[in-house]
Amino acid sequence: MSVKAYILTVVSLGTEYQIAEEILKLGNEKTKVSVDVVFGEYDLVVIVETTELKEVDRVVTQLRKIPGVQRTSTLITSR
Repeated sequence: MSVKAYILTVVSLGTEYQIAEEILKLGNEKTKVSVDVVFGEYDLVVIVETTELKEVDRVVTQLRKIPGVQRTSTLITSR
């Protein structure tokens, strides 16, 4: 079974691209991480694809520790 999650992220003004680069470093051999800078209520959409829910938890936990990340909302897909 695979797990896919979208992490909607709000960051400090002007830090979107710098934080996106830091988030990309959270991926590993088990977990694919990609990031899109977007306009609107959220600044970044982080996509996590992995085989274990604990990997999504790891990415969310590490992402929230990045300076400039103000708020996240995680959406886990149903299929």
